[in-house]
Amino acid sequence: MTTIVVKVGTSSLTQSTTGQLALSTIAKLVETLTHLRSCGHRVVLVSSGAVGIGCGRLGLKSRPQRIALKQAIAAVGQGRLIRVYDDFFTSLQQPIAQVLLSRRDFIQRSCYVNASATFGELLELGVIPVVNENDTVAVEELKFGDNDTLSAMVASLIAADWLFLLTDVDRLYSADPREVPNAQPIELVSNMAQLAELQVKTGSAGSQWGTGGMVTKIEAARIATSAGVRTVITEGRYPETIE
Repeated sequence: MTTIVVKVGTSSLTQSTTGQLALSTIAKLVETLTHLRSCGHRVVLVSSGAVGIGCGRLGLKSRPQRIALKQAIAAVGQGRLIRVYDDFFTSLQQPIAQVLLSRRDFIQRSCYVNASATFGELLELGVIPVVNENDTVAVEELKFGDNDTLSAMVASLIAADWLFLLTDVDRLYSADPREVPNAQPIELVSNMAQLAELQVKTGSAGSQWGTGGMVTKIEAARIATSAGVRTVITEGRYPETIE
């Protein structure tokens, strides 16, 4: 039995111009994860998008910078996000559970043990946990790259076999291919030293509606691979590629 963590970012879940949900992409993602679960794999979804979706829901033109406003918008967006996931998964008879975490859950031993036990029970029940950071109350979590790091920490917590980071490019490149036309695709990174060299060549700072970018995905890969988790960076618009 393989344990798989899939992280999907705001850029994959929303339309770049409006911030509205990209429902066709979400439908494909849900179908893919449900199929993996039906094949006997244990599946966890780490999903960004609460702030971006909240912005779209409220008709905002860009992501706000003020922390308190971000937190309020995250509360709006998270409700919409989990409802959409539940509707899609329910149509395929696949139960899910919302799990909101903060760094404290990984730093404090009692919280860490409890989180590990809860994930274990959910996975044994055949449930797909849908994980996000608890943006509404955790000020320090509303910052660059949070859910990439979170997905790696979750993968380590549950001793996952694979971590898939779904993003807005189809693979890892030597530089951002949208800014450097001759950027070279990198099919395989076999050691940590190679990751360290790549980190300084990535200039993306996230999408209009989200945070993160390739720098944080490489850092997430570093965390995950240090825990023995094989990590793949691939395009979020085509989630079926993870099968």
